Amino acid sequence: MKVVVIIPAAGLGTRMAPVSSRKDAKAKVNKTSTSKQFTELGGTPILIHTLRKFAAVAAVSEIWIALRENEIAGFRARLEKETDVMKKKVQLVEGGEHRQQSVENALKAIAAAADDIVLVHDAVRPLVTAEIIAEVIEAAQKYGAAIAGLPAVDTVKQVERTAEGALVKATIPRASVVMAQTPQGFRYSVIKKAFDEASADGFLGTDEASLVERSGHEVAVVMGSPRNIKITAPADMELAEFYLGK
Repeated sequence: MKVVVIIPAAGLGTRMAPVSSRKDAKAKVNKTSTSKQFTELGGTPILIHTLRKFAAVAAVSEIWIALRENEIAGFRARLEKETDVMKKKVQLVEGGEHRQQSVENALKAIAAAADDIVLVHDAVRPLVTAEIIAEVIEAAQKYGAAIAGLPAVDTVKQVERTAEGALVKATIPRASVVMAQTPQGFRYSVIKKAFDEASADGFLGTDEASLVERSGHEVAVVMGSPRNIKITAPADMELAEFYLGK
């Protein structure tokens, strides 16, 4: 059995841009646009921090990174400086317009046996621990599908969106809710089937687990960490820098 990691990193991440520039962010996407995964955290691109975490896990055999086409050559050159990361088999593939397309492109490129494990991890979750990675791998081996997640702390409300905002329709018991994190891990046969079905039906999910759930497979949850944050806004950078310093 081998473990293959897919890092979808083709997104632009407009929430990291200043508020004044977000309105027309899509119109400004060009070869000089800086994706949030390349923003430096402690002097090192966020994506590099993330890759180092997986490269340090002995069970990981391959790492596949989905990037925007115009970023592949530059990032390949940057990777050459990462000797520890390059000890693994690292491959770069062209990503898609959406996360799901990026992961699907990588899935089409990898060669794996049915019971090999595929991990998918957010490019901008650089503080994931080796323990969380190992536990997701173990649970994916046992159950076929597993994600890292945290119990909900705040009260969760189901709402109905209106033109003027939102109206509360129900309160959802926190005991039945977890906040999904990554990595998300699956046997290759499970995730490949789920993606093939979603592609055939034109279904776009919110994460890999949502596709696997739709395919009829149960997904186990292992304990994540409050520090395993996804950097999506400038305030998240401040928190990540604090955790990195610790």
